[in-house]
Parts: sequence; structure tokens; C-alpha cells
Amino acid sequence: MSTIAAPQGLVHRGRRVRDVLTRAVEAATTPLLPADYLDLFAPLRSGADLRGRIVSVHMETADAATIEIKPGADWAGHVPGQYLRIGVDVDGVRQWRAYSLTHGPRRDGLISITVKAVPDGVVSNHLVHQSRPGTLVHLEQASGDFVLPPLTGAQKFLFITAGSGVTPVIGMLRNLFPVTDSGVVHTHDDLDITVVHVAPSEPDSIFIANLRELAEDGAINLVARYDDVHGVLDVDDLESLVPDLGERSTYACGPGGLLDALGAHHEARGLELFTEQFRPVTLVAGEGGTVRLEASEVEIELDGSTTILDAAEAAGVLMPSGCRMGICMGCVLPMREGTVRDLRNGELTRAIPGETDPGGVPIQTCISAPAGACHISH
Repeated sequence: MSTIAAPQGLVHRGRRVRDVLTRAVEAATTPLLPADYLDLFAPLRSGADLRGRIVSVHMETADAATIEIKPGADWAGHVPGQYLRIGVDVDGVRQWRAYSLTHGPRRDGLISITVKAVPDGVVSNHLVHQSRPGTLVHLEQASGDFVLPPLTGAQKFLFITAGSGVTPVIGMLRNLFPVTDSGVVHTHDDLDITVVHVAPSEPDSIFIANLRELAEDGAINLVARYDDVHGVLDVDDLESLVPDLGERSTYACGPGGLLDALGAHHEARGLELFTEQFRPVTLVAGEGGTVRLEASEVEIELDGSTTILDAAEAAGVLMPSGCRMGICMGCVLPMREGTVRDLRNGELTRAIPGETDPGGVPIQTCISAPAGACHISH
């Protein structure tokens, strides 16, 4: 069977016609592009910027809500335990934050995050108290390595969660043991899982009903700890709470103080520990300094423990941001002159005119504080 190639002149003529039609459509829609109109009618289509449409908002506690989202056609899926960055417009300003996905792959194609409103949290309060079904949000693909290893035979795990740190863990558990109308589906009976779940009080305990259902069915062993009843968890008590602690791989998510204590505890005993946290912990602070933001002509005096991002936002400056924990690189700006300190480890980054890149040295504003006077291009 042979094919007949189109004459070269016809090919060029077809391309010219297509180009003319494209320019005509663009001229007719100026100052918008045809894609802008498609965004109005099919914002979740393949090839568009990744977005999602809020389907439902369900309150878990007085200050925490699960938000179900229908993602765009180009959503690539996720592994339970991973997080995504979500962008929402608050008072005309697009803000980005990172939240764990609280489920495994779903047949209906929806994804969900569970957000706890924190004091003065611009995005968390907006999502919990003002989100409405039908609202479009901006998404990035899932990322993160706080995930379980390949499951091969009998394995023993310990999950330690505190507050909203339960969110990635509940995603793992729901994937391992789906709950249906007829009860818990046991797909991994060879796993031995203990969950130490910490919350300020029982009413503030996110997903406690789901965890109890799994425990009552025998899928997990639940150790619930409430600060108002049991006091703040002392990691030295883990051996009594989990007698076979040394036989388990530990996965922990929660406040930095708890994770630091767990790190020291497990390291001293040679135990395996995997952690996830959502805000950087200030371990090394200095004397601070002055930050000058070039485009906004703002100069801010900072102490040595406040991040440049937090201080600039408090001063009313719109700043790029993302995960706010030094992972996603969404907050990076060029520093033309000066020195900043990484609050996680004390490492100094310097920009010296005439020696470093004239365009500036990239710094992460969400984990950096000034160590003297700094000039940042923004």
C-alpha cells in the first residue's frame, strides 16, 4: 500500500491559512487570547493551567474542614502521604500554600485536603470559613516523599501524629483500609500498625471518628492522647505506650518541637524515623538587620528570628510564596547585596557587589532572616 504526499505548495498554503485564521481570532479577542475565553468555559480542560473546582466543604472540627476538589484533566495523581500546593485569591491577591492529600486514589477522581485554620492564617482561614462549592482554585502537581515503602509481607509501622499532622497519615490509612458502607475493607491484614494520635482535646481531634472506626475493626491499634487529659506527650513515654517500639518503622508528622524530640529520641536508640512538617523550625537565630525591598521601596527592620517573608507580608508587601517551609522554592528572590541566615541551620548566604552574580544571589525568603543590611530585588 502506498501513500501519496500532498504537494509542497498545498502544505505551505494550508499553514498560511491556519496562521491567518489564528491571527484573525486573536485580533478579534484582543486584549484577550482565545485561550482566555476557553478558560471561562472549560477551565479544567487538558492543556490549561492546572486548576480545580471545589465540590464540597465538610467541617471536621470547629476550625478544620475537608475540602473536596475536582482537579483539571492534567492532574497526574498522587501517592498517599504526598501534598499539593493550592493557590487561592484572597482580597485580590493570589496566595499559595501546601496541604496534604487526605486520601488515596479515588474512583470518582476527586481529591481532598483537610485544612486547620490557624490564628492570623490568611489562606487557612479563607479555605476553612469562606470556601464555597463551585469556586475555582489553582493547583500544582502532588509532591513529597513522606510515603510508605513498597509493602512486602508482614511489616510493622508506628504513626505519630499531632494536630493537623494527622492529614498525610489518614491518607495512607484510608488507602490501606478503605471504609465503605459495609465497613472497613481489609486489604493489608499482614500489616501491624499502631497510631499514636495527639490533640489538644477530644473535640479538637481531627479524624478521630475515622481512626476509631479503623481501631474498632482491628485494622490499627489506636493510642489517643489529649493534652487536656494526659498532658503534653513526653517522647520518653513511647516505650510504655508502644512496647515493641524497636520493631517498628516510625512515621511522624506534627509541630517542629515534637519532631525534634522524636529525632533525638530515635537517634539515641538507633531507630528508624521518617518525618513531615509544614513550617520550618527556627533553630539558629542571629541579631537580625534591615531588609530593603527594591521595587516596593520598603525598608524593614527585623529581629534575627523572623523570616523575610513574614516580615514583608506584615508590612503589606505582596510576596511570592508557596509551601513556607523551604521545599517548593516558590518564595525565591534575588539578593543583590547583604547576608541572610537560614533559620533551620544557621548557614549564611552572602551577596557581594563586584564578586557575586550582578543579577543577585537567590535566597528563600520563607526560611531566611537578615544578618545585617540586605538589598533584595522584588
